[in-house]
Amino acid sequence: MLAFRSTRRPTLPTLVIRNIDDTLHARLKEYAAAHGHSMEEEVRRILRDRLAVAPLGGGTGWVDAIRALVEPLGGIDLREPEREKLRDPPDYAGPEWEPEA
Repeated sequence: MLAFRSTRRPTLPTLVIRNIDDTLHARLKEYAAAHGHSMEEEVRRILRDRLAVAPLGGGTGWVDAIRALVEPLGGIDLREPEREKLRDPPDYAGPEWEPEA
């Protein structure tokens, strides 16, 4: 069997952004310089950080969805449920719990 080993590195997707506002470009350049990165690396980091926490599907998350429903109504006050007293832990000190010899 013949094996072919490529010396080329796998290509990664490329993103080209055109028509960026001059002030936005200048701010990006400032951010990159402040963080010691190239502008390209700064854009990668911004996208990575933002998209790593962004919910998929365009939603804002289930907490925000519930809040949007109840805030117009003035919110909802839930009373704390009554809880029973915690029971004592089992006692494993008896002879029946001793390891067999």
